[in-house]
Amino acid sequence: MSRISDAFSSFFSILFKGELSPLVAQRYGYVKPTIIRPTAPAPPPKPQSGPADGAVQILAILQRDARLLDFLMEDISAYADDQVGAAVRDVHAQSRQSLERHLKIQPVIDGVEGDYTKSEGLGAGALKLIGNVPPSGKAPGGVLRHKGWKAEKVDLTSAAPSNILAPAELEVE
Repeated sequence: MSRISDAFSSFFSILFKGELSPLVAQRYGYVKPTIIRPTAPAPPPKPQSGPADGAVQILAILQRDARLLDFLMEDISAYADDQVGAAVRDVHAQSRQSLERHLKIQPVIDGVEGDYTKSEGLGAGALKLIGNVPPSGKAPGGVLRHKGWKAEKVDLTSAAPSNILAPAELEVE
């Protein structure tokens, strides 16, 4: 009975796959039996940093140097404007120093806001048209309302991927 099932199996295997089924070929001696040796599982790949890790690293730097996240996550509605202004001045200065230390930030268009500026030579992601945008979505130029920003150079040390922006602090007494 097994020869009949092997014949049907061989027929359909050759018809649909174009080759003899490996089981039948081995059973009748057309191929040498293969010895399957167990192998050790491959070690999991080491996590590599990506763009999200760089963003987390920048936020961690701004938290470490300027306490930016502490400021942003705090409810400031109960404070007077002069108190908020004093806090913002420190956070602003320290954040700017941190950014200048790790990034070279340049305007996308180095022009005077309010002046007519041509749009030629700028990539699609570097320019956002606002106002009476033609249906084509393209314009030869317009009034510069915001210079935009781009990172010319990023100088971050390679760090292990982590989602910790700032570790919790416990004072031991």
